Amino acid sequence: MSTSAIHTGVAPAHTGPTISEPLRRFLTVARGAGVRISSAESIDAMRAVDVIGFDDRTTLKDTLSLVVAKSVEEKQIFDDCFDLYFQRNDFAKSNEPGFRSQPQDHEDGEAGGEGMPGMGGGGPKLAAMLLADDRVAMAQAMEQAAEAIGLTKISFFTQTNLYTRRIMEKMGIRPVEREIEALRKEDSDAANDRADRLEGGRERLRDQVRDFVERHLAMFAKGENEKFREEFLKSAKLTNMERRDQDRMRVIVRAIAKKLAEKYGRNRKKKNRGQLDTRKTIRRNMAWEAIPFITVWKQKKIDKPKVMVLCDVSGSVAAMAQFLLLFLYTLNEALSNIRSFAFAGNLIEVSDILEKQDIDQAILKIMSTVGFGSSNYGNSFLDFEEGYFAAVDSKTTVIILGDGRGNHTDPRTDIIQRLSERAKRLIWLNPEYRSSWGTGDSDMPRYAPYCHVLTVCNTIRHLEHIVTDMLKGSR
Repeated sequence: MSTSAIHTGVAPAHTGPTISEPLRRFLTVARGAGVRISSAESIDAMRAVDVIGFDDRTTLKDTLSLVVAKSVEEKQIFDDCFDLYFQRNDFAKSNEPGFRSQPQDHEDGEAGGEGMPGMGGGGPKLAAMLLADDRVAMAQAMEQAAEAIGLTKISFFTQTNLYTRRIMEKMGIRPVEREIEALRKEDSDAANDRADRLEGGRERLRDQVRDFVERHLAMFAKGENEKFREEFLKSAKLTNMERRDQDRMRVIVRAIAKKLAEKYGRNRKKKNRGQLDTRKTIRRNMAWEAIPFITVWKQKKIDKPKVMVLCDVSGSVAAMAQFLLLFLYTLNEALSNIRSFAFAGNLIEVSDILEKQDIDQAILKIMSTVGFGSSNYGNSFLDFEEGYFAAVDSKTTVIILGDGRGNHTDPRTDIIQRLSERAKRLIWLNPEYRSSWGTGDSDMPRYAPYCHVLTVCNTIRHLEHIVTDMLKGSR
């Protein structure tokens, strides 16, 4: 009883369910794997477990699934996490989170599973467990040792051996190894037999502990590793992207674009609470003799930015162009009237292809039609001026993606000058570093004076920042 209860004579009120350590860890695992679990849902899970307990595994799984998993995808993730977390195939089934087995008698009169092995007699206790093959007691000792050393902090596969050894040492493996060494020195049949049994038990224990550690790595490190990998891919240069990472990159691009669309595509009117619209207020309140029971505030409608994208799809920038097209078309909720153009030696509009086909197939078609050739910026800009210049107005943002290398052809900077004067903004994204601009056949120094924004863009993070700034400027 608490101190306050002793002084007042009144028992403290029940404050609700408290989360057990196994449940807390499981919810951490599920969150890391991608199941969205709010604080309220965690409380509901605690209350459910208080009612049903841990005894019936099927009931526990079904109940928690109903409480925390909200979609078909999350239920699949939940099932995988549950099966992995509560897996105890290498020990007795009764040794599960939430259960406490009764200690058993072992050789030498030692009771297995009591207290923390490895601390005060841990060696003899562990030796007794190994000789008796008491898997219940070893499982309890292993989980206690894992908790003591902080196994849930494991992050990388290279830490597996380290944590395996730490758990075994916490369980008391060093005294066991010293006993094996001493028994070998005796060189008697009885001593050798006991040493063989201890060595066999030690090897089995090592395998069991390593498997336990690997399962924890799969559970607790997945979320952190995914986050680390995602941050790395966002900052990695797209031209250096490995083929195996491209699918993951597409998922990241779609997630970023969706986030920006949700943020900037919903409210397209800005309420200025400090500016009263007098005329509309009077008109709205005519039924009350113009007494302003209902006020009307001035609203400024914000147009979505019009975007025209010119992508160099020649061999040197093809990878970046593919991700830019994917990114901008996933942003269609926030951007209106997106028109996309692809060019290498000449320029074509690809808006219809991107709108009517699956995005991945559309990009492949565009690249096979006009991509991977030698670039000619002068011809491409001339094609744009002759065919699409009339569509550019003071609300249009023009984005050009390219390295500005026209293979020593006429760069037609006069067209870029006219385009800059006609459009709201001209943004040039160059995948090369600034140190390369103006070298060889690069015409970037000649284009630079006519660009409102000219920046290096060769990662998804660069692209995210640029599009975010563009959307902020439209508000």
